[in-house]
Amino acid sequence: MILILSAADDASVEMVVPHLRERGAEFLWWDPGDYPAESTITSRLSGGPWRHTLHIGGRAYDTSLFSAVWNRRPSPPRAPESLTDADHRRYVEKTAQILLYGWEDTVDARWFPGRSIDVIRLQNKLLNLAAAARLGFTTPDTLVTNDAEQLIPFWEEVGGELIAKQVEYVPFHFGGEEHVFYTTPVTRRHLTHRHRLTTSPVILQPYVDKAIELRITVVGERVFAAEIHSQGSRTTRYDYRHYERSFSTYGIHRLPEDVERRCLALTASLGLPYGCIDMILTPDGRYVYLEINPTGQWGWIESATGLPISAAIADWLVAAEPGPRPETPVETA
Repeated sequence: MILILSAADDASVEMVVPHLRERGAEFLWWDPGDYPAESTITSRLSGGPWRHTLHIGGRAYDTSLFSAVWNRRPSPPRAPESLTDADHRRYVEKTAQILLYGWEDTVDARWFPGRSIDVIRLQNKLLNLAAAARLGFTTPDTLVTNDAEQLIPFWEEVGGELIAKQVEYVPFHFGGEEHVFYTTPVTRRHLTHRHRLTTSPVILQPYVDKAIELRITVVGERVFAAEIHSQGSRTTRYDYRHYERSFSTYGIHRLPEDVERRCLALTASLGLPYGCIDMILTPDGRYVYLEINPTGQWGWIESATGLPISAAIADWLVAAEPGPRPETPVETA
């Protein structure tokens, strides 16, 4: 049996579900955001490994029966609505999250792409940039700092062609509105306000000229490379996530064998069966590594190019399941 951890409205899971059914796989789709408000977890240690039981929608599930867990995009734990005090709710949700981390760590199954603690660690850009450099990828010269006095010297060093990135993709609210910090060119105006850098570290890199951008999705031993033609619009020149579906076109890309091998070596070195790698193909033919996201989105790439990523994910999940059998009832909590 396969356990899927994700929000109930996750479109990416919906893309994989038909493939799981075609393969006769039994699965449970559960969002940990229902815990502890609507679900319970009971764990017992008695002279052996932990035995965990999930109680969801009036049914009990022994987690030792799960051969694989797809840790897709679970919602954070949610306290019951009956708890109205904000401090009490924060306490309940914090302790629930701690329990879930321990629960994940003691569920003996194949995890895709990994347990939450591991995913948080591996998506850190300092860690995965270093891993890519060790494997021989071309990586940009990178400075990570919250020292405002480092900004001007580095800006001058690269001839003013400098971009800034968030250390991690974190939407934030300002003036009651949600904001997202996209990859941004550093201008002279930014230099005059460099004191703002002291409040939060930032990633600084020389701007890399792009012929195209690449989204490379690794699933097990399979590599799916897609081209993102982002340079046709000023809105997507620095970060294709700006209006990506309106101004960018997509295609299938054939990677050189050595680059494909490095992509597989990178996920293997990080202990990941899955990862979305962002790269740049420069006008002079260099492949420049930017980052890997262990839980990166892929549905839009499959929709745009036809690359069979959802089928590959289903294949990975069912690999340790018993042989084919008739479709079984599926519980969706």
